[in-house]
Amino acid sequence: MSHARQSPTSFIITTLIAAVTAAVAAASSAALSLPVWAMFIGWIAFFTRGMNTRSAFENLACVGLGLTIGAIAAFSLPHVGSIVGPRLALPVVVFVVALLVVAMRGMPILNNLLGYFLGLVAWFAAHLEPSTESLAHLLGASTIGSAAGWVSHYMPARIVKPS
Repeated sequence: MSHARQSPTSFIITTLIAAVTAAVAAASSAALSLPVWAMFIGWIAFFTRGMNTRSAFENLACVGLGLTIGAIAAFSLPHVGSIVGPRLALPVVVFVVALLVVAMRGMPILNNLLGYFLGLVAWFAAHLEPSTESLAHLLGASTIGSAAGWVSHYMPARIVKPS
């Protein structure tokens, strides 16, 4: 969705497609009782890098792993607190999570650090109990957003032909 060297018509069409896509994605999320804000997590993840179909899946997978790591962290907080005390539980868990996630940036694939952090932010912003259902809820919304990002990136090129 770059605006560099776009004609005014192309710029307007790209903008309209993105707006319509966002509206459809928001309506779809709401209709499925998914948080609309979490849909935008997936949209943002699509644009973090690659902006192609393969990268869309990889970026979304990193969000999903970030969500999962967040759920595991939330689940482990009371257990870690019983060992190190309630004041140290959060810093200890955050240290371990950050160590893991930042180290994962060195993997050959699924190395989108921003995707992992988007998943973590989404998990903790949602304030949900750690469960498979909660993970599916947030990942479903993020998937809609990632698909919407893909559509808003690829549709303008299909509509606006180079002159």
